[in-house]
Amino acid sequence: MIRHVVTRLGWSLFDLLIIVTITFMLTYLLPGDPARTIAGPHASVADVMRIRRQLGLDAPLYVQYGRYLWNLVHLNLGTSIEFGTPVLNDILAKFPATAVLAISGVVWELILGLPLGVWSAVHRDGVLDRVSGVVSMAAIAMPQFWVGIILLFVFGFKLHWFPLGGYGSPVLWYGFLPGLTLGVGGAAYYQQLIRSRVLEVLPQQYIATARAKGLSQNQVLLRHVMPQVLTTLITQIGMDAGYFMAGVVVVETVFGWPGIGLQAWTAIKALDVPLVMGTVLFGAFWIVLANFIVDSIYGFLDPRIRLR
Repeated sequence: MIRHVVTRLGWSLFDLLIIVTITFMLTYLLPGDPARTIAGPHASVADVMRIRRQLGLDAPLYVQYGRYLWNLVHLNLGTSIEFGTPVLNDILAKFPATAVLAISGVVWELILGLPLGVWSAVHRDGVLDRVSGVVSMAAIAMPQFWVGIILLFVFGFKLHWFPLGGYGSPVLWYGFLPGLTLGVGGAAYYQQLIRSRVLEVLPQQYIATARAKGLSQNQVLLRHVMPQVLTTLITQIGMDAGYFMAGVVVVETVFGWPGIGLQAWTAIKALDVPLVMGTVLFGAFWIVLANFIVDSIYGFLDPRIRLR
């Protein structure tokens, strides 16, 4: 088991190195000059060149890349051009809001998608199965910004049940609509995913044997079906959690949620290269970490993975 975890950790670090390299190269190719952005549109060429030397932008590409890797090892993501503050501090300041939104989105996905997926599979081709299938396809197709605006209009503007965006206390009250917006599309996908997995398990011989022993439908589902669904569910939760932790730009923008996604969008518009790179790498770290945790959990749940 330790060998399995160490191997996955090595591959995760390699993935991060690849992501860092690609991000650095793409950022290097972005149009615009950060030195010109700092100096202002009316600055002289000499001032721009002086700022480029201060930022190290006049060095060869491989030197800049090596310097960036060295800074990353020391958890130095650079200084924000827009705010003049350390990038890591700016990201960590926005992280709690994004974490609340991510957890809320995953919870809504499970609350809405898990029971509906199991029910649809058990009552295959029934009225609820057909209706839930149509609703799921519609929910997956609906843009998140549209869902958010509708929820804000109905529950915030018309009914006055929830605030019209922002971030405050109590957090559950402010995060209810953003989390629901984030979870609607994911819940529809969960419903389809779980339904397909349960339908694969139900025809198996050991399920028929369990029923022949006198187990009820609920007992069969809990003891024999759900453990088989668990690995698929963990995979999807890990992917979603990593993606949400990276910051969801659309939802945070619609609700004015002060998270990493909204910060990244502001940095892109301001051509704040260090903050953009830092946000991308921070998000990539969470995605890789989520995949590593999921792979490690697989090793505990299924010994066959450790043997391979």
